[in-house]
Amino acid sequence: MKTKKLKVKSRTENLSVIRDFVSKSAAEAGISSDVMENIILAVDEACTNIIKHAYGSVPDGELIIKTKFTQARFEISITDYGRSFAPETIPEPDLQKYYRQRRVGGLGMYLMKTLMDDVKYVSIPGKYNEVLLSKNIKVAQSNAG
Repeated sequence: MKTKKLKVKSRTENLSVIRDFVSKSAAEAGISSDVMENIILAVDEACTNIIKHAYGSVPDGELIIKTKFTQARFEISITDYGRSFAPETIPEPDLQKYYRQRRVGGLGMYLMKTLMDDVKYVSIPGKYNEVLLSKNIKVAQSNAG
């Protein structure tokens, strides 16, 4: 299993650093570009939510992004030390209503669940939060080719 780690401050300008880090790890895992784009989008959504909600846009919070992969699975964990969050309180969006209202934002959890094979959220209030995203890459690769 190959593991990589990146530590950045909770600033939106670091989202591009995170995207590059995940992109390089996914490429090393041999993930096809269309699947890689989905993974990057899911990670981007998770990190944006952490910056905006867990840290309240305070720029000196810490995000720790770890990637690890085997031939069968690509996993990303994102750890923060901001406010906790209960994902079960977020309702499934009504996409037609959302579109009619021309809303912007608010689809992060939905996108992560749609783009990834597994999304878990672990929270130890007052200590840390961790988002775990994973993609089965054997399946992903066979669909791409």
